[in-house]
Amino acid sequence: MTTARRIAIIGDRFMLPEVFRTEIDKACGPGHDIRTREDAWPDEPMEHGYSVAGMDGLKEYFGTADDVVDFVGDAEILVTHLAPLSASMIERLPALKMVAVSRGGPVNVDVAAAKKKAIRLVNVPGRNASAVAEFTIGAILAETRLIRLGHEALRRGDWRGDLYRADRTGRELNEMTVGVVGYGAIGTRVVRLLRAFGCRILVADPYVQLSEEDRQAGVSLVPLDQLLAEADVVTLHPRVTEETRHIIDEAALAAMKPDALLVNTARGPLVDYDALYAALSSGRLGGAMLDTFAVEPVPTDWPLLKLPNVTLTPHVAGASVRTVTFAAEKSAEEVRRYIAGLPPVNPC
Repeated sequence: MTTARRIAIIGDRFMLPEVFRTEIDKACGPGHDIRTREDAWPDEPMEHGYSVAGMDGLKEYFGTADDVVDFVGDAEILVTHLAPLSASMIERLPALKMVAVSRGGPVNVDVAAAKKKAIRLVNVPGRNASAVAEFTIGAILAETRLIRLGHEALRRGDWRGDLYRADRTGRELNEMTVGVVGYGAIGTRVVRLLRAFGCRILVADPYVQLSEEDRQAGVSLVPLDQLLAEADVVTLHPRVTEETRHIIDEAALAAMKPDALLVNTARGPLVDYDALYAALSSGRLGGAMLDTFAVEPVPTDWPLLKLPNVTLTPHVAGASVRTVTFAAEKSAEEVRRYIAGLPPVNPC
């Protein structure tokens, strides 16, 4: 008979604690001592580690150290989405042996400190890959078929019949070249969805090979400079590293077609936003669709908000009901494996 474990669940208004609990009950069976808490994110913003004393090493999180430590208490297992776990907090939680973070990266946890204390730390890579890929296709279509432009005009009471003119109307994807930068969990899904539209697809990622299916479908793996020069749409999907930070800078934007569209549903630091503003405001670049930003929330007086050739959304590409249930299922399976003495699926 499995010994009952003390499990603390800290969810929020996206990753609902009751969904975590339901999946843990299904995966691990009844009888465990489970406590839950719901934090106010995303209705209230996250903190960043560099801005709060004692939270060095944490990139983004929600909650205070004392509140989290008090809630977790003597729990052996913590399942969370955004709760912080710094080195000093780990020292105050001697009973903690396993932490499941229900996001693609455990940026709210001091990974080195957890390892030092032999705490099993797991995450859910690719948890929102399908959601982001679908959103990306929607973003491309909204711009290339002038959906956003027509909607904004009608809201102003302006019937834009001129959008039917050959020199102003949109383009179909089947006549365009789409460049996908980054061929990971999201990039591969974007490519798979784009293939159905019949467009020419270029991929730039120096660390991967294309799948046989994509190669047979005519997808080409090319250097980034070739992709930028030939693509009508450039969509970003790499991780943020020192190599990819500001991968879209002044030089990259200058290399793109004057009427090209830039889509960023990945991470803000991939783009030099000052250079992007200059390119968009001067007409050097056709347009941009941005879901992620270097600073979030964006300032209300941010210059990009005032440009007519930009669509902005508040970092919601990865938000879907399936993301919630998928991440909870995977987290619960990691808890089950820990309790059963099995190795983790996604150790950090």
